[in-house]
Amino acid sequence: MVSRDLIIDMHDIVKIYKTGRIELKALHGIDLQVEEGEFIAIMGPSGSGKSTLMNIIGCLDIPTSGSYKLEGTEISTLSENQLAIIRNRRLGFVFQIYNLLPRASALQNVELPLIYSGRINSTKRTRRALEVLDLVNLRNWASHKPSELSGGQSQRIAIARALVNDPAIILADEPTGNLDYKSGLEIMEIFQKLNDDGKTIVLVTHEEYIADHARRKVRLFDGKIAKEETISNRVFAKEELEALA
Repeated sequence: MVSRDLIIDMHDIVKIYKTGRIELKALHGIDLQVEEGEFIAIMGPSGSGKSTLMNIIGCLDIPTSGSYKLEGTEISTLSENQLAIIRNRRLGFVFQIYNLLPRASALQNVELPLIYSGRINSTKRTRRALEVLDLVNLRNWASHKPSELSGGQSQRIAIARALVNDPAIILADEPTGNLDYKSGLEIMEIFQKLNDDGKTIVLVTHEEYIADHARRKVRLFDGKIAKEETISNRVFAKEELEALA
């Protein structure tokens, strides 16, 4: 097996939330390593720490203690401005609720991260946004607003937006939670293709059949990693969709 670089390297991650004198320990010493090009699914019951762990991976929160290195950089040493740059340029977020701007077109929604980064002009922004809309098969819907899109189409727009800055990692939090079975499979087909092309994907889900599309499962319980397993009988969304046709 070829050794790849660690893109996520966590050691003894603890997260404590304080409300007055009350302390809630959400994570109890998490050790997690993810190699470049992996596709992992994080699972666990409500309250197990999935969202807290995802927020720390996504640099939306920092641990109370422990070490988190993202692409070799210790996150706890960075300023809020530096974290914001990482979130914009190195991480792509896909949520259960699509978070699209209702009055903006699909194209304008996808362009947003490029506008925030301020690195390229409007012509190049539009060209890049159309490229990623092609990846999710929605270029012909570029001028449509979210109200004119189905749930599955809206999530594909959200994926295109997450991809537009060519991030190192795609973080997907319950991305199929609001979708019907077929639309969910279409989203998983996109994720599997992106992973086949080398993109690192970290997905949170409570659905076992969705997790089976990943390459590895990480199960949390009570703020700890209870089990890690390589998926031996991996499910392929493309085959499932062909069977439905």
